[in-house]
Amino acid sequence: MSAVDAAPPAELPPLVAPGTDGGLRRALKDRYLLRLLVRRELKARYKGSLLGLGWSYVRPAVHFSVYFFVVGVFLGMSKRVHHFPVYLFSGMVLINLFTETLHSCTRSITGNAPLIKKVFLPRELFPMASLLVSLVHFLPGFAIMLAGALSYGWRPDPAGLAAAVLAFAIVVVLGLGLGLLCAGVNVFFRDLEQVVDILMIVITWSVPMIYPWVHVRDQAPGWVLDLYLANPLVSAVSLFQRAFWYPTTPELFEFPPQLYGRAGVALAASLVVLAAGVLVFSRAQQRFAQEL
Repeated sequence: MSAVDAAPPAELPPLVAPGTDGGLRRALKDRYLLRLLVRRELKARYKGSLLGLGWSYVRPAVHFSVYFFVVGVFLGMSKRVHHFPVYLFSGMVLINLFTETLHSCTRSITGNAPLIKKVFLPRELFPMASLLVSLVHFLPGFAIMLAGALSYGWRPDPAGLAAAVLAFAIVVVLGLGLGLLCAGVNVFFRDLEQVVDILMIVITWSVPMIYPWVHVRDQAPGWVLDLYLANPLVSAVSLFQRAFWYPTTPELFEFPPQLYGRAGVALAASLVVLAAGVLVFSRAQQRFAQEL
């Protein structure tokens, strides 16, 4: 008997049911598939478009112009808040990132139903691709905001940059967590898409982006203020304004009390939401093929 014949057969890896070795870690490892999905979504969104990704600059500019002229000029908010354009846009780019992430993640599974039913891929790839597309759209708006802040005299400082990183982390983690949760539930209850669309309106007015938070403190009951400040997005927007708007203004401004402490709690709560979203999504994905 030859040495080759005497060699023991190589052990095959144990069989694993599809979907049991997935999760966000598997989705992050499949970078090639993730890039393909991101390119596919961007091409589908801008197919036949003359401007293509140029709309990523047009949309935030138009969105900002409407709010600035209506709220800042016509309602006089620019007279109450120094350098109101930077104040407004520094919150707007962050909220647009969150709302687009939540909106696109919610529809990421139902919108890719034909592909999901035909080919097995880690299902988490689709919400992750939606998040990355939202980040692609975030960059042009952020560039416009940064250019505006520089024109008003903004210069980076370590505390401000740390605040910006913390705010960005809160929004991305919370957006992905809620996106995974909504993506999984939306397969079974399609009314959730309409609920998310309504939430887009509420979110815009539930953060100190168009108005200072002190208006809530001065006009609302104490329990409403406590509920308002418990919103992680309020802390995130305030931190982003601390990073990019506050250094441009010589006037003193009172930020929400215990801003950094509340932001730390907000990040911890966002991580809990992310863990819950991963758990719900992993349980729900076992029935995606049947429901779709």
